[in-house]
Amino acid sequence: MVKQKRSSYGYHFNFRSSSSSILKFFPKKPSFFTVTLYIVILLFSSSVLIFLFSSRNIVNDDHDFDEQKHIFTQYDQSQSLSESQSQPLQILQDQLWDSPFSYGLHPCVKPTSRYIASKGSNRYITVKCNGGLNQMRTGISDMVAVAHIMNATLVIPQLDRRSFWQDTSKFSDIFDELHFIKALQEDVRIVKELPKELESAPRARKHFTSWSGMGYYQEMTQLWKDNQVIHVAKSDSRLANNDLPLDIQRLRCRALYHSLRFSMPIEILGKKLVERLRSRGGRYIALHLRYEKDMLSFTGCTYGLTNAESEELRIMRENTNHWKVKVINSTEQRISGLCPLTPKEVGIFLQALGYPASTLIYIAAGGIYGGNAHLSELMSRFPNLVFKENLAANEELKAFTNHASQYAALDYIISIESDVFIPTHSGNMARAVEGHRRFLGHRKTITPDRKGLVKLFDRLESGKLREGPSFSYLVQEMHKNWQGAPRKRRGPLPGIKGRARFRTEESFYENPYPECICGPKTHRAR
Repeated sequence: MVKQKRSSYGYHFNFRSSSSSILKFFPKKPSFFTVTLYIVILLFSSSVLIFLFSSRNIVNDDHDFDEQKHIFTQYDQSQSLSESQSQPLQILQDQLWDSPFSYGLHPCVKPTSRYIASKGSNRYITVKCNGGLNQMRTGISDMVAVAHIMNATLVIPQLDRRSFWQDTSKFSDIFDELHFIKALQEDVRIVKELPKELESAPRARKHFTSWSGMGYYQEMTQLWKDNQVIHVAKSDSRLANNDLPLDIQRLRCRALYHSLRFSMPIEILGKKLVERLRSRGGRYIALHLRYEKDMLSFTGCTYGLTNAESEELRIMRENTNHWKVKVINSTEQRISGLCPLTPKEVGIFLQALGYPASTLIYIAAGGIYGGNAHLSELMSRFPNLVFKENLAANEELKAFTNHASQYAALDYIISIESDVFIPTHSGNMARAVEGHRRFLGHRKTITPDRKGLVKLFDRLESGKLREGPSFSYLVQEMHKNWQGAPRKRRGPLPGIKGRARFRTEESFYENPYPECICGPKTHRAR
């Protein structure tokens, strides 16, 4: 037999023994020329075979493992598209617009059979809300639950009038007050104001501890021994995100999603604006573009700004007393994913996702810092941008002028009803809208991975990557699981102990699953 030994290329022949084996197949007296010819043919064939195997291995050894070329190879193998660098991937329409599969999940906020309805009380809680519209909305929902736990009557909360927006709106200017009282009458007694005999009575003024559970508020009932009225100075994050009774969590959802309905003027105009958007393009993206002066100043994010703009933001931060952090490294903030995307970055991001230039985009935001100087970088890619001022007549908006919270309520309605919602920063509105859209059936919400995107944007800027199919593939792969699909609420970050861990938990109002979202028993949320 032919002896063989394995090499990195395959098998090598032992030519000495192979020669004698070959002779067995020849006539008894083959000519010297014939034998020589067969040996030459065998050697030549073996050489060709070895060369082919060697060549293949050389290609692998000499392959350029630079990330950009590796991305192109991976892209070509998985997508089977042309190598054109000029056009983004053509994504199917249903992938761009359709909501994630919801597995039959649906809202469930009804009390359980163990729930004890409110009996009313002569003990009262007054509340002074703090923050912008959505911080106040979630805070009010928390205080409804707190009043229920403490068996108290809740007085219609006072809204924040001293925040950055300086909005003088009353509760009834923004919310349907009568609906709020009536919708929660089986949960907690709510009154418009304190009884006259208690207006001048001593009050227990209290800053309830953030992210507190049932035990804490049961202890706080001791305050009723000496006071008939408790005044709560802040309303935000008064309840824990997790480990609360199911009925308390569902009460929070009933308060936020069913009871805190906007006032009729806001509801009517909001619905009109949605209808006008639909008439323009059918489908639209609501883009919460947090490129606003206060947000950039608070976060210390100055990437892409002029020196004069950066200095203006620094002075604003320095002069805002309740912003505790004054010195911020903008570069570190951006690398950590803590900065809102710039208008230019948003344009690149949307184009990489596959949205065409004709896409109708509603800008749900206040004034964009720098105005058209910065916004033009987004508009050059997506010229079909729409603001409230483009949709509504001046007369329609006149009643909302100088009332930032009422303006924000219009943005909220339009964002909830949009086909796709995209926030550029994880603020209070972004969290509230995402949670509400989950509650309504997991409507498509694309949350940019800012930390991951910054790395790609920097490679674009340095020339290591170019916009095109491979870049689009990277962005799409990065965000395929960031589109609002059903999943359970995230707990605290690992390694953090004490009360600090509560701050790192995902907000209950950002994802009210599983307490307020139910489905088939066999369903397992990812």
